[in-house]
Amino acid sequence: MPVRLMRKAVGPEMDLMIDAHTWWRMGDRSYSFETMMQLYRDMAAYRPAWLEEPLPPEDHEGYRRLRPNAPFPLATGEHEHTWEGFFDLISTGAADYIQADVCCQGGFAMGERIFDAVAAHKVQFAFHSWGTQLEVLAAAHLGITRPESVVAWLEFPCHRKPGRAGMYPFPLAEEILAEPLVIERGELIVPRTPGLGLRVDETVVHRYPYQPGPWSYFRLDSPPQTLAVVSDHSVKWQ
Repeated sequence: MPVRLMRKAVGPEMDLMIDAHTWWRMGDRSYSFETMMQLYRDMAAYRPAWLEEPLPPEDHEGYRRLRPNAPFPLATGEHEHTWEGFFDLISTGAADYIQADVCCQGGFAMGERIFDAVAAHKVQFAFHSWGTQLEVLAAAHLGITRPESVVAWLEFPCHRKPGRAGMYPFPLAEEILAEPLVIERGELIVPRTPGLGLRVDETVVHRYPYQPGPWSYFRLDSPPQTLAVVSDHSVKWQ
């Protein structure tokens, strides 16, 4: 299976995060709960750090059912769009790691509320930040206000460009900052100068003008339908 091959490629010490991205569902051919649990158990032999979103994000009851029998940690949250949704996940024990995006899920104020709840209920938080490096920087400034026992992970996107593999090309991600982020031994060094600590290159507004319309489509064959991503990350696909 791909998890076995990935573990072999990276060695025994690196953490592996498995992201099902809500796609262990395929219209009317979705995996049964039993099939899902079997896949979960099969992957456990390769010691993943977590399994992310094996269920639709709104299926909180499914996550509550899954977690007590989970052979390794469960993560979800990046598609929540209300405080009530986050609090339900946290307070009812639906996941081990709660994820959120500082740019499209309530900003710093929402982040602080989630941190408080995560700490109170003895789970952990992990930033979702599959956007620009400005987003990563903002998340880092918020995250370092809490201990690692509360804020455990900061996601750093690696977009494709000449000579570097990645999911898709997104040059704005790096060009939005006039200076590069500093990463040493896998840790982001958070700048201490005023504001967020690095200058924003405002000319990106002219180089990458807003383009209306969906930026991505997903097709299901059974039943036939097409889902479009038309808004921020937390809004349900249409």
